[in-house]
Amino acid sequence: MKKHLQLFGILIPILLSCETNMTTKVTTNERIIEVNNIPYLIKGICYHPVPKGETKRSFNTLEEDLLLMQEAGINTIRVYAPIDDETILNHIHAAGIKLIVGFGYRQEEGFDIASGAVLDYVSKYKNHPAILMWELGNEYNYHPEWFEGDIDNWYNAMSTTAKSIKKIDDNHPVATAHGEIPTTEVLSQNPEIDVWGVNVYRWDQPETLIEEWKNRGSKPLYFSEAGADSYMTIDRDAYSKGVNEQAQSDATDSILSQILSKRKLVSGVTLFSFTDGWWKAENPSQQDIGGIAPNSTGVPYDGVPNEEFWGIVKLDRTKKKAFEVVRKKYTEQYSIYEQ
Repeated sequence: MKKHLQLFGILIPILLSCETNMTTKVTTNERIIEVNNIPYLIKGICYHPVPKGETKRSFNTLEEDLLLMQEAGINTIRVYAPIDDETILNHIHAAGIKLIVGFGYRQEEGFDIASGAVLDYVSKYKNHPAILMWELGNEYNYHPEWFEGDIDNWYNAMSTTAKSIKKIDDNHPVATAHGEIPTTEVLSQNPEIDVWGVNVYRWDQPETLIEEWKNRGSKPLYFSEAGADSYMTIDRDAYSKGVNEQAQSDATDSILSQILSKRKLVSGVTLFSFTDGWWKAENPSQQDIGGIAPNSTGVPYDGVPNEEFWGIVKLDRTKKKAFEVVRKKYTEQYSIYEQ
């Protein structure tokens, strides 16, 4: 492993120097995302690496994680807060992976929407080849209480920020991660959004939303969150109570199969998530049962979001059964225009 990491580090400056004069332009063409005029299917993962015993993310394991992602065929990482470190972005780019950069309304990490500092980040990194698109908010439509009880306050801030981003960067789309499918009214009120992400937990049947989108939206849509955890709170069907990687694996297989088979309607998925999150429920030094999430009764196969068991790898980076499912699905050869 050390030899691989050393080689990986050597390749980074070589790869970047070869692309110094290359501009990455990401555009949308009806329902499809294109990178330099080539259709791009997101085969992604949500990535928020928090070490054991801590509550803040750390990129100390980035090189190991990128090697695992490459093995799994992952081409896109979605992060919930911006990464203000060019070295990290360089590593991601050198691995052949693109980045969806998420911005919060108010964000401890900085560069948030409320302060307008998001524009400083976009200005700073808009020419970095790792960037796929900018993403505003994460299922904020579930939280009108954060916006004086009126969710239109969020939508107004989102649209205003999207318009401001486009004034300084015309090479990347602006997206949002919406909780469930947006209504026709929401779509019409927010024309500045180029790509709609949806965080969706409809058991193992995301195809139902895809059919709805076909008649509702005309822009690219991707599943910004979808997936299953590896803990069953009850015995149900063929799945026994307790840690159950088979339940997660089966659900992941069904979810990815449905999404990736609808490539004319959907631009892909960032599966939730890369690693288990021990920081979410109780003691960050141990893996706890529990945790809450809005609109999560559709989590397969027990209807309960055990928040610390969502990774396709464990916290020590041991692969779960779902990892092999992801690898098989993501390494298949796909044509955007053929189904």
